[in-house]
Amino acid sequence: MRGFYEIAAADPARPALLGGPEPVTYGQLHSRANRIAHGLRARHTRPGDTVVTVLHNGLDALAVMLATYQIGAYHVPVNWHYTGDEIDYIIADCGAQVVIRDDAGALADGQPDTPPDERRAGSMMLYTSGTTGRPKGVRRRLLDLTPEEIYPILLRKAWKPFGLPMGGVHLVCSQLYHSAPYGQAMMALQFGHAIVAPERFDAVETLRLIERHRVTNAFMVPTMFHRLLAVPDRESHDLSSLTHLYHGAAPCPPATKQAMIDWLGPIVWEYYGSTEAAVATMLSSREWLERPGTVGRALEGMAFTIVGDDGQVAGQGEPGLVYIGGINRFEYHGDPDKTAAAMRERDYTPGDIGFLDPDGYLFLLDRRTDLIISGGVNIYPAEIEAALLEHPAVADVAVIGVPDGEWGHKVVALIQPAPGATPGAELSEELLEHCEPRLARLKHPRLIEYRTTLPRTPTGKLSRSSVRKEYLSG
Repeated sequence: MRGFYEIAAADPARPALLGGPEPVTYGQLHSRANRIAHGLRARHTRPGDTVVTVLHNGLDALAVMLATYQIGAYHVPVNWHYTGDEIDYIIADCGAQVVIRDDAGALADGQPDTPPDERRAGSMMLYTSGTTGRPKGVRRRLLDLTPEEIYPILLRKAWKPFGLPMGGVHLVCSQLYHSAPYGQAMMALQFGHAIVAPERFDAVETLRLIERHRVTNAFMVPTMFHRLLAVPDRESHDLSSLTHLYHGAAPCPPATKQAMIDWLGPIVWEYYGSTEAAVATMLSSREWLERPGTVGRALEGMAFTIVGDDGQVAGQGEPGLVYIGGINRFEYHGDPDKTAAAMRERDYTPGDIGFLDPDGYLFLLDRRTDLIISGGVNIYPAEIEAALLEHPAVADVAVIGVPDGEWGHKVVALIQPAPGATPGAELSEELLEHCEPRLARLKHPRLIEYRTTLPRTPTGKLSRSSVRKEYLSG
């Protein structure tokens, strides 16, 4: 069997969506996707047009993915947490032919459930803000091929590194309007997997879902790891069905990753990439244990180049801006200047600072925009955050640089205390003592403050620029 549509035709009773009021089969999902595709065609959606959705996790979020993917449209899933103005900006910027809010019933009603004629593979166009400015859609050229014809290309270039077998159960741990959850869910359906897609991540409920549905694979972010490890009775849950637990999107503190491997075994896989570059590495637990802290080596056909502040290629072990070569070409929709600024000839930079070891393994230090320069020394907030997260009294942390007349910048740590921990001078002193054997003195926070919560996206990303702006304005 090859791909969702052929699997659904050959095995319509195969489970497709679990965990809702009633399970949904491949046949039912295929039927819903076909009716939505006909509904979009009836509203004059043609190849290359954009379809915006503002949907929660569930049947229609998956069905629209599959509907647009077989009529050559760009699917633009939008965060339903956004304000009306933010949603309207994306609708206008991408020139949406159709906007689907809440559900796709109006599109599907009365439409045939047979596949549409003249099928052509579409694509997602996700909006990403990068480091500054309004979000822009990441747009790739559409190929004049059917979904079945493009399947072997995607298998070779995108899905093969994940090492998933046909058949399984995939757990969606975040919203499907994000890049990684969207891509992983689509891949899982092409491999004949059932999907479990709860509305939000809850650590205890996640353990229950894995056990109840015998989940075989999932994508998480380090924040989720941290919360799972804090569940008191986590060892009581049977997670033996898990064969692949992927993570990415944000730096993972080494102590957190080590604890996950100790708990679950060598099933933890890390990949590095972005919405623009897709997947650039795939790192096994074994490789990480041999080189703690690495995010892996470039996949076949891809390459990393490290560029120093002087614009020259850096030597081994020397930090610089990471450029990724061998990616599928893309553009920021309607913004050629932004596209050009992210490129170095054919190579793309996500804006990360890192270095390569002698064997080509990439180690990330931080985002270029989050770099703190204090006393002329480069300080990477992610390193300090990883050290502080090892302390049991820390639930979350954001480290930022704030202006300082003497040093240029000083290091400030904003701490969200773990349940039961008491914020104050005594805890601050304890945290600084904790840093002593882990960080050079120049990296120690000059100031520690406490917050009830810290703003993270559902994918676990922390916008230090937003935190810094809020801190300075206060």
